[in-house]
Amino acid sequence: MSDQTMINKMLDARILFLGPPGSGKGTQCKHLHAELGLPHLSTGDILRHGIEEGKPACLQAKSYIDKGNLVPDNLITSIFKERFMMPDCGHGFILDGYPRTVPQAESLDGMLKELRLPLTCVFYLMVDDQLIIERTTGRLSCSNSKCGAVYHIKNSPPQVAGICDVCGSVLKQRSDDNVEIVTERLKVYKEQTAPVIQYYRDKGVLQEINGARSQEEIYTDLIGGIRSCATAGGR
Repeated sequence: MSDQTMINKMLDARILFLGPPGSGKGTQCKHLHAELGLPHLSTGDILRHGIEEGKPACLQAKSYIDKGNLVPDNLITSIFKERFMMPDCGHGFILDGYPRTVPQAESLDGMLKELRLPLTCVFYLMVDDQLIIERTTGRLSCSNSKCGAVYHIKNSPPQVAGICDVCGSVLKQRSDDNVEIVTERLKVYKEQTAPVIQYYRDKGVLQEINGARSQEEIYTDLIGGIRSCATAGGR
């Protein structure tokens, strides 16, 4: 396979990220979006934008999110189906935070088969609970939804306390980023979402990545994994 063919296949990838909340999926997805130009389909971003726009399905989902619970399968599936129909998804995408249950994974397979857009890579970021709690409870987000920059009080603080380096807006902590709700999210994740990992492992497409390392080390492994998928698809 020529270098150009490899690049073309990497730019036409459909990538799925799995891992517990706070495992770093969003950060790595943003890096890949910047590198490959593929739309980053984050469950959190799609829901937050939908809530701001007053979309009924997203407002209904908010009541579950505020309690630290998963959004019901049929509701989140309908939200994502609408997103997959948008033109920018025709040449690939990066999925972050969906599917979260085996029924959602089965629905996703059905939707992508119908659209003739099968998944190219499935990555699982592995991080233990204590590190996730530390990461999540120290997280700060830009209040400007169009910016979306994320910081951490300890690991990546802003240059000026409480102010976004990118756009100058006020930083805030999400209402669900506290120890009690994060612990509940991890409990729900283990009960309902962890089986999705086995689902893709059984299909032989899962790539397991150590998510407790530096962002640079993780990103290097991800690019290598995408290259491997592109090579396998080009045989």
